[in-house]
Amino acid sequence: MKNYFLYLLFLILSISVNSQELKKVNFDSKFRKENQGKSKTVIHEVKELLHIMIAITELGLGNDDMVNQDSEYYKDLIKHFEPYKNEPIILKYDSLIKANPVNYIFLTGNAISYNFKGNKLVKDKNYLFPAQSVSSHTKITENLITKYKKDIEDFANKSKFRKFYKNSTKYYSKIIDDFDTQANIQQQWNWLENNFETKVNNYVIMTSPLIGGLNYTTNYDDNNFNQIFLVIPTISEDKKLSETEKIINNTRPIFTEIDHNYTVVLATKYEAELNEALKIRDTWVNTKQYGTEFYPNAKRVFDEYMTWSLYVIYISDIFKNDQKAFNYVYNDVNEAMTKRGFPKTKEFTDKLIELRKKNPKKNIEELYPELIEWCKTQ
Repeated sequence: MKNYFLYLLFLILSISVNSQELKKVNFDSKFRKENQGKSKTVIHEVKELLHIMIAITELGLGNDDMVNQDSEYYKDLIKHFEPYKNEPIILKYDSLIKANPVNYIFLTGNAISYNFKGNKLVKDKNYLFPAQSVSSHTKITENLITKYKKDIEDFANKSKFRKFYKNSTKYYSKIIDDFDTQANIQQQWNWLENNFETKVNNYVIMTSPLIGGLNYTTNYDDNNFNQIFLVIPTISEDKKLSETEKIINNTRPIFTEIDHNYTVVLATKYEAELNEALKIRDTWVNTKQYGTEFYPNAKRVFDEYMTWSLYVIYISDIFKNDQKAFNYVYNDVNEAMTKRGFPKTKEFTDKLIELRKKNPKKNIEELYPELIEWCKTQ
């Protein structure tokens, strides 16, 4: 089942807006004004309830990839909520996810379409039906939170969820503060928009202590307002690492998600050139490595190289003249990407660094043509 969930992770990355879908969001003037140019990290109350409900399903209890089970928080919630694991709504959710794992996304992803008002769930004014599809062939037309609204309310009341959530406020605040100090999404956002023409209005990190190996990025557009929405695990804490190394490690999963919103625009623009430059697939991809099949064309392959190599450039800019920081991220990226089946990572990164040094007044977007020409010679 774990491998199936890792495969699902690839599918999640394909989430996109489809014109035939129902309206997902409503970014009214008040919402746009309050969120323009801002980023925030949220542990959403109803979404956390859904994560907890899934955590105590039979599937959730046995899957530490889907549910992060390595924390005191997890132990506390199991003690509090496991007595309710045989409630009808928990058994229903267990059957839904067993039948189709993407229902995990449809349940947790649509939780933000409701908020608590007392013991009742009331519809959110801005997030109407946000999670409707995972890839082009898996769609729903009914919000599963709406469908099971009464059952969710009954479970929350019976299990005293709102009291548990309130008592965890201090822990949640620490998680949010860690994102600010260890990842600094605003800094990443500013750097990317200085290097690319693409502009984004707003970023939201939606996290939970229970998110395991399933994380994804999607975006919502409404009324000329573009919001990038990241669903990712909490900041990791490795006491063996220096503070700089912790920042590098915790920034990477965020940066290599959000920079796709900028790099993919250029990969699409130069798709014809990339088909020629990367036409010998075996040069760029170790096709024997599991996972590389999810990058089936030159555009996807190039964009993955660019995403990770760009992270090396970002860290070298943030930690200027810090050779230890540069060496750490450089070696980490090269090792990780090579293991994933991208054997030209070191050469690609070296070329991008070289081009940047030769053209200090150019932004990254302006380096694409010369970088693609280099790819043709490999």
